Amino acid sequence: MKTSRVSFAAALAAGSVLLLSGTAFAHVGVQPGEATKGGYATINFKVPNERDGAATTQLEVNFPVDQPLSSVMPQDVPGWTVNVEKTKLDKPLTVHGKQINEAVTKVTWTGGKIESGRFQQFPLSIGKLPDNADKMVFKAIQTYDNGEVVRWIEEAKEGAAEPQNPAPVLKLNAAPAEGDHHDAKTDGDKNAAADPKDSHDEAAAKTGSDTTARALGVAGIVIGLGGVAFGIASRRRTS
Repeated sequence: MKTSRVSFAAALAAGSVLLLSGTAFAHVGVQPGEATKGGYATINFKVPNERDGAATTQLEVNFPVDQPLSSVMPQDVPGWTVNVEKTKLDKPLTVHGKQINEAVTKVTWTGGKIESGRFQQFPLSIGKLPDNADKMVFKAIQTYDNGEVVRWIEEAKEGAAEPQNPAPVLKLNAAPAEGDHHDAKTDGDKNAAADPKDSHDEAAAKTGSDTTARALGVAGIVIGLGGVAFGIASRRRTS
């Protein structure tokens, strides 16, 4: 009876975890979730289908109009047709000495199917990323073949719970400063040039530690076997 209760509790806990995590993993997201400010990146919009009996047939991704990108290039996805829409800019961008008068505002994939319990990734190469912002928010619209439309357009607020239909967010990090990279080889040379006596003492200490650990391990095994034998003997006496 006790075993049945434990099994039921474990199953209930596992079911609760799956239920609570379902909404967290079911939304449209962007991967990887981070990129470098002022640079270029390849990102994937990951679209899962959590609906039973309905397939996803269209994904629409809207780009923030206040963060225009000079380059957005989709990678072909087998079975899908991609359409890139551009809008003329009020203020032209200058990229690599060249003026850009329009920017991508929407990318739409159609013609394919994401069946229930499956997901699809839609890759894009984008840039030049903003250097004066900490994130980019892409509002996505997912359409199913049964006519259902899910709008992943809600922006998360700091300190608040995740919204019901969160929009994909790309976090923008500052480029690493020169000299921040750690030179492992230099550290290795320093260690090699250390006092040989110190190295010998460290080796001796390590050997002593290993010996002690082995001894404690053997002692633990012996004590464990003794406990098992004592338990068996006690059961026999009780019987």
